[in-house]
Amino acid sequence: MLPQTLAEAARRHGDRTAFQVPSGAVLSYRELDRASDEVAAGLAARGLSAGEVLLLSLPSGLEYVVSYLAAAKVGAVTAGANPRLRARERRLVVDAVGPHLVLATDELADGLPDDAPVEVVATSGVPGRVLASLRSTGEGVPPLAEDPDRPVCICFTSGSTGDPRGAWFTNRQLAAIADLDGSGAWGSGGHMVSGTAFPHVGVMTKLPWQLASGATIHVMDRWDAGTLLGLIDRHRLPAVNGVAAQVALLLRHPDFDDHDLGSVKAVVVGGGPSPPALVAEARQRFDAPYSIRYSSTESGGIGLGTALDADDEEALHTVGRPRTGVEAEVRDDDGRPVPDGEVGELWLRTPSAMSGYWGDPIGTATALVDGWLRTGDLAHRDPAGCYRLAGRVREMFIRGGYNVYPLEVEAVLGTHPGVEQVAVIPRPDPVLGEVGVAVVVPWDPDAPPTLEDLVSHGRADLASYKLPEALRIVDHLPLNAGDKLDRRTLAAEEARR
Repeated sequence: MLPQTLAEAARRHGDRTAFQVPSGAVLSYRELDRASDEVAAGLAARGLSAGEVLLLSLPSGLEYVVSYLAAAKVGAVTAGANPRLRARERRLVVDAVGPHLVLATDELADGLPDDAPVEVVATSGVPGRVLASLRSTGEGVPPLAEDPDRPVCICFTSGSTGDPRGAWFTNRQLAAIADLDGSGAWGSGGHMVSGTAFPHVGVMTKLPWQLASGATIHVMDRWDAGTLLGLIDRHRLPAVNGVAAQVALLLRHPDFDDHDLGSVKAVVVGGGPSPPALVAEARQRFDAPYSIRYSSTESGGIGLGTALDADDEEALHTVGRPRTGVEAEVRDDDGRPVPDGEVGELWLRTPSAMSGYWGDPIGTATALVDGWLRTGDLAHRDPAGCYRLAGRVREMFIRGGYNVYPLEVEAVLGTHPGVEQVAVIPRPDPVLGEVGVAVVVPWDPDAPPTLEDLVSHGRADLASYKLPEALRIVDHLPLNAGDKLDRRTLAAEEARR
């Protein structure tokens, strides 16, 4: 799918810029097709063939996208190691996929096993020199026959709950994602921003429809609020995409009101729920609807979403309803649907869901059951048919014999007017086993809420055992490599206190 999509995009869009990186370097659609042809020949000469894994330990940029497209032309499977991973985590990624070849920069080769088949490559801002050491201008790679079931990419879970696992996707799933996601304000070409690391599912599985749209994709190797505001203003971007923490940083940027943001028709946010106060402020200051998208790596970045015309109850307090082509159910531990209002595990059925975890049949059999994906997220469905998250199955902690779901508590505490962001984590307790700690980023650092304020605020909506028994004020919440709340780091910080 990817080779054919790129060839058609090169034919239709030619010299239109496909990618632009912070240095100002660009690749047109025609240059992207030619470069990936030559790199594909170079990879084939190194013995990379259909079905084998190419691991990219590269920064988000021209080298990454050219390598990915080149591997697809060979029929190989591309896996990406997030450039924010530490050396230990890179080793885990190598162990998980057993690559035939690893492409890495000097910096991102650190930690790769000594016996790994690593080829070190340099980055270049000159289009004709991108991956020059890999290019072969001789006989090209023969075109591949269409095969919907050919594996194309492996996207790793964030690792927030354990060692990384690689969710793999075929041509069939990439085509389904294009059908389900390649529409709306960001699906009609023009200018887009990629502020997510390229190994992320939101890049690797969505590249086909992005190329097909003829968009110019502006790459931010490190997300920056000021840079994004400038891009919105200068290129009249129709949509803002990201996670809640990034939207908060945009709103807090001192130059926010100096930019013309009138082109924005939607703010679309994933990576977890958004605090109600943030949703309300973003809708007002962007003068645009705000849609919360719930998905996962395993679901191919497709799942639930709040409607752009949602009322306040849906927009502020839920993750919406299943998107077109997606089914959702809340089930108990035995896999049986539960009544509305009852907390259980959220299951999804979507044509975008992964084929499985690469090299992990046991994990695959646990996650995929009779065509359904077990998300590992706890939720309940409200009377309006919207879904409300209650936490992760493995994030639950037990206080005095009672289950506490952090996301449920965070959703309530996040409505306190003094709270910009909040995370709830457990702290060991000699009597109760575990108690909750509220880690809060306040709206006003000079007047943060007190523990008493939060408890009083939450008492009406939460049982007493769910309320936090300690408070920690911070200036930011840590994010992991997948730009999601890093609960592991918060827990480690708490353990050191």
